[in-house]
Amino acid sequence: MTDTLTASASAVVDAPADEVFAYICRPTAHPAISGDGSVRGIVTGPEQLSGKGDRFGTRMKMYGLPYRITNTVVEFEPGKRIAWSHPGKHRWRWEVEALPDGRSTVTETFDMSPSPLKPALRLLGYPGAHQSNVERSVANVARHFAD
Repeated sequence: MTDTLTASASAVVDAPADEVFAYICRPTAHPAISGDGSVRGIVTGPEQLSGKGDRFGTRMKMYGLPYRITNTVVEFEPGKRIAWSHPGKHRWRWEVEALPDGRSTVTETFDMSPSPLKPALRLLGYPGAHQSNVERSVANVARHFAD
């Protein structure tokens, strides 16, 4: 789904919700999860994100430019929801829901509503430009558990 401020996608994952949530909360998994390939590596942070205020640094590359950025967990509901943002204030939110058959549904939402940079982000085509990225991200999570 895409509206004026978010891009969101969901996938069914062949794994229990707690395993999926733990995978998403592991910063070292983020390069493999990243739908656009912009996350190049983790440079700082805990092995597992476990609450609001946790921080992790990433090596990034967008538009051919390498850079580093620090992300802070801004939403956290154990086993169900985590979101982080960086100084631009837009958020990457992940939600995991257990299904009765033992599988789970995972949803990623890119949310630029908290960002003071909305006009610049819109000039770059966001959030619509991120729709295919979040679709690939949730597919990457599902693929991780299918292997």
